[in-house]
Amino acid sequence: MPIADMTTAELEQPLSRVETQLVALAVALRSSDPIALETAATELHNALAAAVDHFRRAARQGAVVPAPLRQRLAVASAQVAAQRQSLARATAALDRAIDVLIPANTPTYGASGNGARQSTSGSILA
Repeated sequence: MPIADMTTAELEQPLSRVETQLVALAVALRSSDPIALETAATELHNALAAAVDHFRRAARQGAVVPAPLRQRLAVASAQVAAQRQSLARATAALDRAIDVLIPANTPTYGASGNGARQSTSGSILA
């Protein structure tokens, strides 16, 4: 089998797995399910690591990656960057919402873990 054919066959599977995991991550993001999101992110990370390993081995063997695979890899890379950017924006929005709900200068709890507001004895002084 020529090295170019072998490279295409060896790189197709891990690249397809990355593409599949990108779709799974997008679905998990829309579902707002933190467990599904964590699982999809982990699976994507694993798929990306495997794909990088396969592409690295192909490069060490002196193989030329076919243009269609390079194009698909570039698209997958752009999708990862877009999802990373989307998560960064969502995180920033969440941080702003938390800052509005819990201002940084207002202690929520005192050092003892009790409410920071001083309690009264319940009697009214006249």
